[in-house]
Amino acid sequence: MPKREALAVGLAAVVLVVVLPLCNALPADTPFAVSNFTINLFGKFLTYAILALGLDLLWGYAGVLSLGHGVFFGLGAYAMGMHLMLEIGAKSVYQSALPDFMVWNQVTALPLFWKPFHSVVFTLAAIVLVPALFGLAFGYLAFRSRIRGVYFSIITQALALSAWLVFNRNEMNLGGTNGLADFKTVFGFPLNRPGTQRGLYAVTALTLVGAYLLCRWITLTRAGKVLVAIRDSETRVLFSGYSPAAYKLFVFVVSAMLAGLAGALYAPQVGIVTPAKIGVLPSIEMVVWVAAGGRGTLYGAVIGAFGVNWIQSWLTTSYPDLWLLFLGGLFMGAVLFFPDGVVGALGRLLARARRVVTRRRERAPLDAPLLSQATRGSIRPPSSDE
Repeated sequence: MPKREALAVGLAAVVLVVVLPLCNALPADTPFAVSNFTINLFGKFLTYAILALGLDLLWGYAGVLSLGHGVFFGLGAYAMGMHLMLEIGAKSVYQSALPDFMVWNQVTALPLFWKPFHSVVFTLAAIVLVPALFGLAFGYLAFRSRIRGVYFSIITQALALSAWLVFNRNEMNLGGTNGLADFKTVFGFPLNRPGTQRGLYAVTALTLVGAYLLCRWITLTRAGKVLVAIRDSETRVLFSGYSPAAYKLFVFVVSAMLAGLAGALYAPQVGIVTPAKIGVLPSIEMVVWVAAGGRGTLYGAVIGAFGVNWIQSWLTTSYPDLWLLFLGGLFMGAVLFFPDGVVGALGRLLARARRVVTRRRERAPLDAPLLSQATRGSIRPPSSDE
């Protein structure tokens, strides 16, 4: 990692992991205090940034555009949500050991696939392994069949639609369209306490830093170089003796794991998990985050996820009718006018400014003799009449 990037990552880590939680712990009337609402909102944005990192690794470096990453995000969120629902126990509205929605649907016994989620260890493993195994199975079938380009994007979009339809069914015993909600505790800590939300934010920030370092390490290895080569010319990589399918499957699984981890951190901070986060629209929004920030850079994906969702939070509060128009315009602008995203556009502007400064510095020594000659020619010696 370049020194400048390492310094920027270290500074960002200190601000996100240390400074903001400390500011949140300050009394509300102090100048540098950060409200509980803000720290919770930032925590949600950081979970989106974790997902965007994995998507940028897949799309920006390997050239594989997935329009179904909401599925992996939802799998991680539901895995965490199922454990949090079981933690409620008899504290639910109906004071039953079963989740409230099961009581509504007249379910008399806890389904078999719910029972392992009583265990914290199993839940933590499922958060990572369920999205990874699902991504492994789907990616193996897709990449082995040499499906790529727009065709892969279409089948991932179909996957998102199919998953959304399945999770909406009450027969799945996952809450149907209402999803899982009304969480009380997370691993025994009450969610309504500011300290718990502060801790969740700190864990999310640490996870984001770790995810960034993991993705950057992958891009700097030999596998990362092969991924870039696959993005530029998959046929040439194949004729060079490499297996593009194996490398794409690897990065697809890593991306799915990061999405599932992001979903698991999202659930306790937002307090609800519904199929709305699994469908086609949220999956496309995730692509917009990466495209707007700048794909193929990693930090552009983080900036895009944080920035777009911050604007969404402001627009949906102040101008709710303009959000979808803004989202569509942002995606069109990213495609037509700044395909490298905000980071790429700023990079081009800085490079142009540097070229202008360099040219002026190069012209300065050449213009100096001409200026001195003109100055000497304009000064005449005094005549005898004067």
